[in-house]
Amino acid sequence: MHDHHVFLYDGDCAFCTTSANFLEKHVRTTARVVPWQWTDLDALGVTQEEAEAAVMWIEEHFQRSGPDAIAVLLRRAQWYWKPIGWVLSLKPVSWLAWPVYRLIARNRHRLPGGTAACSLPQAERDRLRGQQSGG
Repeated sequence: MHDHHVFLYDGDCAFCTTSANFLEKHVRTTARVVPWQWTDLDALGVTQEEAEAAVMWIEEHFQRSGPDAIAVLLRRAQWYWKPIGWVLSLKPVSWLAWPVYRLIARNRHRLPGGTAACSLPQAERDRLRGQQSGG
């Protein structure tokens, strides 16, 4: 069964997980908020590189990543989140949001709840865990 809406984040990153937990608790959304490591990326039409690079909003024939994904999530939430989502969707705001998002993403292993593993590409993480990534 195909999920209608999925919001992917990096399950290996404690900061990302904390943020996702906040979203799940406070933002009622139509999406399943899940770590990309737990999903069938092929079925979602997403590459591992895309999933590693930024959070993603995925629905049929439509996907957004990074701040644009967060904007869609907020626009589909309770009324008081919607204005934030709409503002974040505005081109000038979105253009400004991306460099900020990338800065946070690059430094997420230094953020509260973050771990050193967050900064490593997935292949390195798997190697450190001594696992072969099956699939």
